Parts: sequence; C-alpha cells; structure tokens
Amino acid sequence: MKREIDFVKLSPAQNMTILVKTRLAADEYARIAAKMMSYDSVHAEQVGFIEQAAKPEAAAHLHMAGGEFCGNACMALAVLLASEQGMNRSDSLEIALEASGTEQLVLCQVKKIEEAYRCQVAMPTPVKIEQQTVTYEDDDLPIAIVRYSDFFHLVIEVEQFDAFQRQRAQSLAKLLGVTFGASLIGVLLFKPDANELAPLIYVPPLGSMVWEKGCGSGTASLGAYLAWQSKGAISAPIRQPGGTIHVTADYDHGGVTGVKIEGTVDIVAQGKAYIEV
Repeated sequence: MKREIDFVKLSPAQNMTILVKTRLAADEYARIAAKMMSYDSVHAEQVGFIEQAAKPEAAAHLHMAGGEFCGNACMALAVLLASEQGMNRSDSLEIALEASGTEQLVLCQVKKIEEAYRCQVAMPTPVKIEQQTVTYEDDDLPIAIVRYSDFFHLVIEVEQFDAFQRQRAQSLAKLLGVTFGASLIGVLLFKPDANELAPLIYVPPLGSMVWEKGCGSGTASLGAYLAWQSKGAISAPIRQPGGTIHVTADYDHGGVTGVKIEGTVDIVAQGKAYIEV
C-alpha cells in the first residue's frame, strides 16, 4: 500500500530540501523522510515537515526529520510561505518561524528577485565556542567546537578537500555520534585562503551522513567562529559546492552576539510522492 504525500522541493545553494505539507504523526517522520530522500523517490539531502505554529507571531513550525535545526530549511520554508502570498519582483516580506532544535523564533527576510528568492535568516547564537587539539589516529588535530543546546559543529582548517580529509571527517562524525547524544553533528572543512567550505552533516537519529552542496547552519557556525577568532564583527561570502552563502556575525563583550546568513532559494518542484507504508 502506498501513501500520498504532498511536498515542495526547494534549492537553497543546491542543498536540496523537501518540505512535507501533509500532516503526519511525528513518529512517522524519520521513516517517511528516509524514503523521500532516496534516489528512487523525490531525492534530496534533507526533509522538513510543516506543522502549525504554537506561537501566534510565528507563521508555521518547521520540524526536521531528525529533530535538528536547519538554517537552509528555514530559508526554504520562509520562501515557500512568501511565494504562496504572491510576491512581485522586488517585494520583501518578514516571516517568523518556529523550528526544531531551537527555542528562539527564527526571523526571516524574503525578497523576490527575478524568478528566484533571496532570504536572510537570523540564526541561533552558539552557546560556546572553544579551540582544542584532539588526538585522532595518532595525529594531533586542531579543531574549533561551536556548541549549541542540542547540536555542535567542528571547524577544521585544511589546505585541500582531499579524500584523506573527507574520510577523516566522516570517521570523526561517526565517533562523536556514538559518544554524544546530539541531534546533529557537523564537520566543517574550511579553506581560509579561499573562504571555501565543505560541510559534512551527520544526523544520528536518521543515520544520515551527507556532504552537503551548501549548509546554512554550518555557514553560521563558521561565521561565529571567525568572529570569535578575530574578536570582532565579520561579514563574508562563504563559497560552497552549490553556491555562495553570505554570513555576518556580531561580536561584543567577549562573545558572539548575533549571526545572520543570506542566500538564494529556488522552488524546483512540487507535487505528490507515493511512499510505501
């Protein structure tokens, strides 16, 4: 028996994102998402489920399949809601969202540009940023840890995104997934000379590990790290395989006080998926 699922597929920096409009029980999210992400279905890097918001000031609630927070999916949902209001070219709209993985309202600014949309999102501020050297496979590895309440990102500065660096990142993510009960672990390989990012996102509840084409949350963590490292505000375009995401991070009184990301989002498909149940 197959179940009919209404969906919209969006592309924030080619981080292909499925938003499910059909109301489902939360205990179905992981199973439905895994099937929809697969090559023989809709195919994407992540899935979010649109729910009714609890707070009156929020337009909707976004629940990611693994319960994690996702900046790109927030951009995607804000763009979807804005498009449904029939925006004209150069129109702009502010949308507040609730989202899994954060207690804060997520504020989004959407602007229509040609046939696509430009979206800026105020991201959660890290709880703590620290620099450590860890011993991994008899090698001392300098890393920065960007911590949030329910997940964390590692920033590792590298000269190349080669097979060795990627394999080490994947092994490290799996090891940390066993060690910590986080909803999401990101390993962010960063080439500082080129402002270039290769983001690996591991969601232990789903068993999903993806080298993403573009990562909004990872870009925000990188921006927070750069502001913390320089002890000052930063504004930078971060190049990724699927395109560029711009990040700004404010710094005051010894810490990061605010982070925003901005990128282009395309609506690429919408329709019905037929999922075996």
